[in-house]
Amino acid sequence: MESLLEREYNFMKYKGIICAMITPFDENQNINSQATCQLIDYLIEKGIYGLFILGTNGECHVLTDDEKVEFAKIVINHTNNRVPVFVGTGGNSTREVVDLSKRMEAIGASALSIITPYFVTPTQQELILHYKTIANSVNLPIIMYNMPGKTGINIEPESVRELSKIKNIVGIKDSSGKLDNMKAYIEATKNENFSVFSGSDSLILDSLKSW
Repeated sequence: MESLLEREYNFMKYKGIICAMITPFDENQNINSQATCQLIDYLIEKGIYGLFILGTNGECHVLTDDEKVEFAKIVINHTNNRVPVFVGTGGNSTREVVDLSKRMEAIGASALSIITPYFVTPTQQELILHYKTIANSVNLPIIMYNMPGKTGINIEPESVRELSKIKNIVGIKDSSGKLDNMKAYIEATKNENFSVFSGSDSLILDSLKSW
């Protein structure tokens, strides 16, 4: 099997405001494609750098995989390469994440955002293996998603350091709400082409000052 460190990628370094988009539903709890397209146009007009769909704000936990793919298709097609589309594919088992990630790659996702498993509590080594396996299964850039308040586990800075050396793991979104944690991520990955995003709006300015 090809080494993850030997793969050749030409991924840009992501930056700017990536909006964590909601998933619009109609009164019957079906995906509302018209409202989705209107929201996409509004956000792009306001100057966002990218769209992050099927995350916490996007209520990924209440959608089936088929519904997630349906919604992602609507967003990717309507966005039409105007901005990057980051698609959440996290789950509790590595296999299910790999399967969904491959489906999102096939329909044109720009990148994947993958939260840690949130029902089990893996060790740091298990987390590293989880992300390495996913990274080896797709050719898309991956942004890890750290949200210990919901998942019960924090991705430790040393784990991030190791994973940042994998060419298509290009960043981490930190929603721990702790500036020290973000600073540790920045310090751990300062020699890599790696982005650290603040998932907490109130910490954006302070995190920028940490670079």
